Amino acid sequence: MADKNDIILMKGNEAIAHAAIRCGCDGFFGYPITPQSEILETLALEKPWETTGMVVLQAESEVASINMVYGGGATGKRVMTSSSSPGVALMQEGISYMACAEIPGLIVNVQRGGPGLGTIQPSQSDYIQCTRGGGNGDYNVIVLAPASVQEMADFVDLSFTLAFRYRTPVIMLSDGVIGQMMEKVVLPPFKPRRTEEEVRKECPWATVGRKNRKNNILTSLDFDPYNMERHNQDLQRKYKEIMQKEVRFEEEQTEDADYLIVAFGSAARISQKAIELCRKEGIKMGMLRPITLWPFPTERIKELSRKVKGIISIEINAGQMIFDIQNAVEGRVSVKHYGRMGGVVPTPDEIVNALKSNLINELG
Repeated sequence: MADKNDIILMKGNEAIAHAAIRCGCDGFFGYPITPQSEILETLALEKPWETTGMVVLQAESEVASINMVYGGGATGKRVMTSSSSPGVALMQEGISYMACAEIPGLIVNVQRGGPGLGTIQPSQSDYIQCTRGGGNGDYNVIVLAPASVQEMADFVDLSFTLAFRYRTPVIMLSDGVIGQMMEKVVLPPFKPRRTEEEVRKECPWATVGRKNRKNNILTSLDFDPYNMERHNQDLQRKYKEIMQKEVRFEEEQTEDADYLIVAFGSAARISQKAIELCRKEGIKMGMLRPITLWPFPTERIKELSRKVKGIISIEINAGQMIFDIQNAVEGRVSVKHYGRMGGVVPTPDEIVNALKSNLINELG
């Protein structure tokens, strides 16, 4: 294994697998689907069960995978799964159960084009599925959007930290570009897996070694509507706290920007070059990159909307994040969208042309 300070060239999917081993993950339960299969394949090659004791299991389906994460998380263990868009759609019932039962866990979604089975090419069309809580009921999960191979590695431990801090599922929403691209990455240092005693101490709610108490796995079912309402109210208070404390974003050249791009993941990477091209032409373009898609950086976008002439949402979909941007600006400025669908990735030149025709020419 590489030293913690070694710089290694690897795919985003591979970085997730190595980071999971290093950050003390107790178990991975997954099912192969392009473009995320390298996560499971890398774990199988690394054989962490021989070095750290981490369980790695190919389940019979995505439904089985998420329910294994449900069970493992209920015992206070750091467990995770990964899939791609249609596979994550199958997991939505389990994610809803976990949100209700307040079970921590990590779900990695390396998005592909849809709807349906669609294509194995990259997309960002699961934004609404993941940020709105794609299962039934009133719930949210924390959604992190990496934009580099380094963040693919870094966000594994961050996801587990947030999942256990708030007892909630966390989704890492990547896409086929970030998952398949190769970049230099510094892997995190090894973190030992927790002992059973440490799990009991850190997770007093967990089912491990508990007797004569209600099993928290069952708390997603309650026949008393008033009890269920109280539980929903507790969940909403937790979500409000997350919205106050865990918003993450990154800005680029917003200080003097006349126009603002909002983009996440690989769309943000492509937009960086578009900003460079615009600046060369004298167009003052800046960008805000949401790192947490939920909670969304609503307040910061609201502040920037008071300074810029217009905003454009760059997404590899038909326009899903644009609704959150429009909600943030409250009609102060025009908000446009540009994106490609079905697995087609826009080029920087396309984005520049869209900026000029859809935003700048209209607003001046």
